[in-house]
Amino acid sequence: MEYIPNIKNISHIDLIKKILKGDIVSLSRAITLVESKKRSDREIANKVLKECLLRKNSSIRIGITGVPGVGKSTFIESFGSYLSKTGKKIAVLAVDPSSSLTKGSILGDKTRMENLVRDKNVYIRPSPAGNHLGGVSNKTRESIILCEAAGFDIILIETVGVGQSEISVYEMVDYFLLLKLSGAGDELQGIKRGIIEMADSIIINKSDGDNIEAANLAKSEFKMALNLYPLKASKWKPKVSTCSSINSDGIKEVWTEISNYFRLTKNNGYFTKNRNDQKKHWLMQTLNTQIQTDFFDNKNLIVELENQIKLLESNQTTVLAAAELIINSSK
Repeated sequence: MEYIPNIKNISHIDLIKKILKGDIVSLSRAITLVESKKRSDREIANKVLKECLLRKNSSIRIGITGVPGVGKSTFIESFGSYLSKTGKKIAVLAVDPSSSLTKGSILGDKTRMENLVRDKNVYIRPSPAGNHLGGVSNKTRESIILCEAAGFDIILIETVGVGQSEISVYEMVDYFLLLKLSGAGDELQGIKRGIIEMADSIIINKSDGDNIEAANLAKSEFKMALNLYPLKASKWKPKVSTCSSINSDGIKEVWTEISNYFRLTKNNGYFTKNRNDQKKHWLMQTLNTQIQTDFFDNKNLIVELENQIKLLESNQTTVLAAAELIINSSK
């Protein structure tokens, strides 16, 4: 594998060529450009993305979520290893939570997936979640496109698993997998949050040792819960199963169900419709992000923003009045 010493010395054409050949270093460089906040980096990234989007691929995107401690990283390591043995190339986009105070992120997924990280068929890219809702990096969509262009068959997106905006993950994947724990007391909370309604599959993880009986009980409870929901637009009836990521028990069955899902949705046209709907959502999200970026790049507007903040602090204006004045000053 050829090492690229300095990303600033690379033309976007060379970067594209290397990505299409499956060069991992180039893929990582491109994702770094995508995640950069520098306008010059984004301009290069957009050129790379435009070319990569033209490349047809048959990859599938799987979102994996669950509360912290449910065993997402262990599941992904076991699941990824199984897929690798079947000859699949897997990209894992693992998003780590960022501190709301320091904005820092540990990015420890590579240490938690110590066996998977050494697999030649697997690429793991940890990214900080930042302030983006839904437990995913705001550049995850672009990273997916780059990984697909590099020849990866399956893209696994691991979310932070906190908050109530997991819908952002749901809107960028083909299959949404929810990991649960037995006896965690979050069954009703999960239903209230609506995550179960989005799930295409619910996996009761850590079903081993003394926990097998409790896992089977939780499986029955979630099955009954799913009966409360109408048939999904995909015509797929979500499945509930148990799994032991440590022992790799149930991993093969998980992939069998996922394969059945894709067979169904590709035949009934839902797969294509869902991808097109996601592109529309991505467009609107990108527009909102760009508008916000352009807004705060306006120096005159920033000056007015600071003035209005001072007026707010001295109770000389209201939030609504300040917002209207700031918006009008940008016209």
